[in-house]
Amino acid sequence: MPLYPNPTPSFKGALAGLLSLLFAIVTIASPEDSELVQFGLKQLNQSKYSNSVSLRIDPTLGPQAYHIQNGSLLSAGDERGLMYGLFEIAERHSLYGSNADLKDVHGSPYISQRGIKFNIPLDARTPSYDDTGDAAQRNIVEMWNMSFWIQFLDQMALDRYNMLSLWNPHPFPSMVKLEKYPEVQLDDIYVTTLTPNGRENEWGEPQLVSASVAANIKKVKTLSIDEKISFWQQVMRHAKNRGIDIYWITWNICLNSVAEPVPDYYRTYGTKVPDEKPGKYGITHDMYDQDTRDYLRAAVKSFISTYPDIKGIGVTAGEHFPHNKGPKVDREEWLWDTYGRGILEAKESDPEREVRFIHRVWNTDFSSIMNSWESYPDDFEFSFKFAKARLYSSPKMPFADDLIEAMKPLGLKSWWNLRNDDIFVHRWGNPDYVRDFFKHFDLEATAGYHMGSDGYVWGREFVTKKAKSPRELEIHKHWYTFMLWGRLGYNPDLGDDYFIARLQDRFPEANSAQLYETWQNASKIIPLVNQFYWRNWDHMWSPENSQSHVEGYHGIELFADNKPMQGSGIQSIRDYVDAMLSEKKRSGTTPTEVSRELLKLSEETRAVATILLSVSENDDLRSLLNDCIGMSYLGEYYAHKIRAAIALATFQATSHEADKAEAIKQAQLSYDACTKYADHSQARYHPQMLARTGLFDWSAMLNNARKDVANMKAAQAQ
Repeated sequence: MPLYPNPTPSFKGALAGLLSLLFAIVTIASPEDSELVQFGLKQLNQSKYSNSVSLRIDPTLGPQAYHIQNGSLLSAGDERGLMYGLFEIAERHSLYGSNADLKDVHGSPYISQRGIKFNIPLDARTPSYDDTGDAAQRNIVEMWNMSFWIQFLDQMALDRYNMLSLWNPHPFPSMVKLEKYPEVQLDDIYVTTLTPNGRENEWGEPQLVSASVAANIKKVKTLSIDEKISFWQQVMRHAKNRGIDIYWITWNICLNSVAEPVPDYYRTYGTKVPDEKPGKYGITHDMYDQDTRDYLRAAVKSFISTYPDIKGIGVTAGEHFPHNKGPKVDREEWLWDTYGRGILEAKESDPEREVRFIHRVWNTDFSSIMNSWESYPDDFEFSFKFAKARLYSSPKMPFADDLIEAMKPLGLKSWWNLRNDDIFVHRWGNPDYVRDFFKHFDLEATAGYHMGSDGYVWGREFVTKKAKSPRELEIHKHWYTFMLWGRLGYNPDLGDDYFIARLQDRFPEANSAQLYETWQNASKIIPLVNQFYWRNWDHMWSPENSQSHVEGYHGIELFADNKPMQGSGIQSIRDYVDAMLSEKKRSGTTPTEVSRELLKLSEETRAVATILLSVSENDDLRSLLNDCIGMSYLGEYYAHKIRAAIALATFQATSHEADKAEAIKQAQLSYDACTKYADHSQARYHPQMLARTGLFDWSAMLNNARKDVANMKAAQAQ
């Protein structure tokens, strides 16, 4: 919404409202004129639904809403609503056949904007946030594959997503032509020949192209800039034809391929690039350089003008502004002078064009944003990391409370950035968790959400050893996860019976109720571990392998000292031990109870998954069940690791050899579970380099778990 909305309705708006009342019901004579309706009819035909369905627009239902009557009349508030209504008829018929209840079905969005956050590596010269992981390097070429985007966007629509945010620090050289800056545009697609080794910032700072990368590239696809523009126009038009709004979100200042590549040793946020030489047209990373501002403003203008189907643009007041010259004020002035004015200049030739603007609340503050952007003419909203980087931890997140209180008096809203930097390999599925998560949104302050990762590219999967050919899209491998975050955003009241029916339809040979419960139990393990062992950000650790760039393997000693998630109600190990030894009473869940619950979830998951696995010959189902079993071993590993940390902390406080012996015993049990986790996982998946936390290799994890046992044997009392 505009920053300061005018409460007085315009004459144009009042007239539109009157007309909608006079002509509330509009029968669609030619549904073939709507690409959205056609896609819905395609799903209906594939379901073999034989009854004819009359379609009509009823604006009183509201955007995206629909009403199905007797399976033969579908009314909807708009074309999206018609498409969703057709999906509903097709799905109910596929799941329930002649028993499908289509007598009186209503649908309307609980959250109006439901999106995916997609970090997009366009080229080694215009990378995404951090492309030092295998996921980025293996997917650069895929980003220029139309078949990929058709499948991805079609699945998004079926899952009821209607927003895709594409994140790249500086996409413009790979996507636009600039008359004043012709040497900036990039033909062809290049990747780097460097192999990441898992060191933090090994290619310079994230978001920026380093000198090493720039010197080590190879061409992998031939495309002129005109062909690139045509490609992305087609992608964005296909998105529009599936009811999906496209947003591009950037970091700053990251003038990749235009300014000179940064030195490999440039690794300190907010400092001037040492000895930087001017790049093309005198452009540098200096925010005070006028050539830099003029170029970026022109790039933004061209970007908006070249792609009429872009719904909005977003910015980050990012890490690469200098920190020593009043960053809060200067950053917002710079963003307005470049992005803000660039959009306004694009609108001069198309005054009716509306460009929704998303301003991330990161390295800036609320008042500075308001001071610089109050005159922005179109919808203006914030974006905030609602769960930090830990989407899979707790449905109840306290981190946005202050922002919400600041926005409400002004009628402003925020997109909630739902950052999954927890789970990349294993299939996850817990409808209860997602329902609860959305029910904790403050809807009055919610513009929408976009769910995704910073350190991973959700393109085409590449680690499965016995992979399908062609390899699956991640959105298809993790079909249940993506479906949950889309469908429950539209309707969080979808019941267990619906998801059980979906599982029965996909895996008819399985006991779907048992499968539903087992998958849900397996999916509770990492959230509970995250609540107990809290690390805010993506680079701090990966719970799938207890690893990070900065600290390496997160062993028992770190577990003994770490704090639980804020608001989790879980006691830290040090507090728990202190309470036991001093006989103090402390409220909250104890570490012992957390360990006990992890073991319970692990045992119950493995028991049922093993039975289901023994009677299944379906490769997809077997892959899912093996993921559940892998999670069960991981939960067992963490349960004993927590117990070892409790015993270690107790020994350090008491010097009792019995406590040390218990620490050694539990460390050994943790290692034994890690052995089963490693053996089970390595048989199915290749290792990979994760951009934000380093090498994900079960052999390395197992070696570190073995060192944990040795460390417990060598532990000394404090």
